[in-house]
Amino acid sequence: MSGSVPGTPSLLRAINDRAALRLLLERGPLTRPELGALTGLSKPTASQLLLRLREAGLVVLDGVREGLPGRTAEVYRVNASAAYAAALDVTSGRIEARVADLTGAVVGEHVLEPPGGDLIGGLRAALAGARPPAPPRHLVIGVQAAVDPATGRLGYATAEDMPGWHVDDLVDRLSRGLGVPVSVENNVNLVALAERAHGAAAGTPDFVLLWADAGIGSAIVLGGRLHRGATGGAGEVGYMPAPGAPTARESGPYADHGFQALSGGAAVLRVLRRHGIPGADLRETVRNAARAAEDPSAGPPQESTAANPPDTRLADGVEAVPAGSGEAALREVAGRLAVGLAAITSVMDPALIVLTGAVPLAGGEPLRRLIEEELHALTIARPRVRLSQVAGNPVLVGALDLALATVRDEVLDSTGVTA
Repeated sequence: MSGSVPGTPSLLRAINDRAALRLLLERGPLTRPELGALTGLSKPTASQLLLRLREAGLVVLDGVREGLPGRTAEVYRVNASAAYAAALDVTSGRIEARVADLTGAVVGEHVLEPPGGDLIGGLRAALAGARPPAPPRHLVIGVQAAVDPATGRLGYATAEDMPGWHVDDLVDRLSRGLGVPVSVENNVNLVALAERAHGAAAGTPDFVLLWADAGIGSAIVLGGRLHRGATGGAGEVGYMPAPGAPTARESGPYADHGFQALSGGAAVLRVLRRHGIPGADLRETVRNAARAAEDPSAGPPQESTAANPPDTRLADGVEAVPAGSGEAALREVAGRLAVGLAAITSVMDPALIVLTGAVPLAGGEPLRRLIEEELHALTIARPRVRLSQVAGNPVLVGALDLALATVRDEVLDSTGVTA
């Protein structure tokens, strides 16, 4: 038998060591008296704790701090270079990589666009491009799919969508090929983890995150824990049947049907175009609708003549749209999204719904408000609806958080500081 036995000094040391390391990670450099006061440990116990962590290479001396006349105290901090964690966000067009040290400070980033080559080669090139100072202890890869925990195979994506990924024992193959322990996680699940830690869902144990972009997806957090489902597909609401949309029976399981056909990016763009909203792409068109909704005075373009070409742009550079079209277009989009959210709300009863992806973020507050109105008109429960607050790439933020949590546990375990 190995490891700590409940009630023994080794278990108490492990608990104290973990608590001290967590405080150093959260608060930064601390003196021994400060660490002792925060943990409630005596001076000798705190000194022994710091000695163990220094010998394990997890804590280093960070100078001295002067106090009262004639008194100085040594300051200790986490050894940032003791271990590294890495994250990849994989899509069909690019791979984004990010590496962090043990403190969570980002030490390297890279974008590989387009990925090209074989699967392992592309992932390895993206990771190498971030220039990790040492091989990462753990790598979390975010994908637009999910791994079935029972079979170890990738699901909820076709081989055409993700070439090379549909193999047995996917995670083990990736770990061997990259030379680093790997976890593969659904990208929307990772966004939910980022929102729980840093964004709109902080302090909310039960919430749903809806990703509305070219594709539709969601993530479910219950009791503060991510719910993945029996096959890893919890939250794959793009496949959910929706009123007026074709079903999998007619279209096939991976064709455009259900909630995706009703509210995916292509459907949203068709709605906005029908209302006369201009824009070069999905994000710009939604943004133009939101701006027009906020400024109903923007009327239709003036009549064009050869001598008097119309001014078809608003003062801020946005093309003018027919009066009232912005609000009407956004409300139709909101109504479509609310249909799916109503079904989710009726089953999950979340306290909060977080909106992210190109459609909600471009639509901003005008679209958020309309989605909340439409949803509350359809359900008895009235969850709060909020926009994402995580800046940058939330997939990478969530993936790096998950990788760091794993690395920190493994570092303590590997040095004998076991729980």
